[in-house]
Amino acid sequence: MQPVGGLWTYKYMHQAHGIAPYSCTDHHLPHLLVRTFLIFPARTCLSASSDPTRSDGGSLLSSMADKWKHTALLVIDMQKDFVEEEDSPMRVNGGEAIVPNVIEAVEVARRRGILVIWVVREHDPLGRDVELFRRHWYSPGKPGPTSKGSRGAELVDGLVIREGDYKLVKTRFSAFFATHLHSLLQGAGIDTLVITGVQTPNCIRQTVFDAVALDYKSVTVLVDATAAASLEVHLANVFDMKNVGVATPTLEQWSKSDA
Repeated sequence: MQPVGGLWTYKYMHQAHGIAPYSCTDHHLPHLLVRTFLIFPARTCLSASSDPTRSDGGSLLSSMADKWKHTALLVIDMQKDFVEEEDSPMRVNGGEAIVPNVIEAVEVARRRGILVIWVVREHDPLGRDVELFRRHWYSPGKPGPTSKGSRGAELVDGLVIREGDYKLVKTRFSAFFATHLHSLLQGAGIDTLVITGVQTPNCIRQTVFDAVALDYKSVTVLVDATAAASLEVHLANVFDMKNVGVATPTLEQWSKSDA
């Protein structure tokens, strides 16, 4: 199969940022970002019944199922203070547009038997566990963003933690920093991570770079199920992550692939 060039950003650019999509030849688009847009077709997922000429169809499915047992989907900071609340100082402009794709990514993961890990912030209402530069948002009688038990700390509408999922609370950008995430994943035999959520330059990027430093076999960022304050910031960080070996497919590509 020959590579097929395309721009995954058409829909994302319009929905998340209200920016008219560029074409491959648009001279206004930096060369740096053009390379980020190029996509290639995902491998076709075959079932035993879809190709009756294959004698190993059953073993193929078994191998794929086994691979998914070693994969976890991380849903990072898809909480109301990051996505829905207009007056939240932590709101990410591109967050609301990716909610449908994050919902779909969770559904795909559950169908495959992939562990879904909900990575959230839940801070002390007085801000005693928040980063120093953010503590001015917290005061007695006025809980700050994503304070434990507040509306802002809830997952956005449409995202629900179900039995068998795992909830991980963090207080810094990386899901690995001062948490037990790494030991949890090691104990479950997971060596492959798929990342969704907000926002790309902070919690997504730092979680991804920590995963790379910890030698996870495969790290994937779904480019249209992650977002930042602007498209330019999002794409610049996606470019950096690609340069350290991180896969950056669209949700559709990942959904149709065998991993």
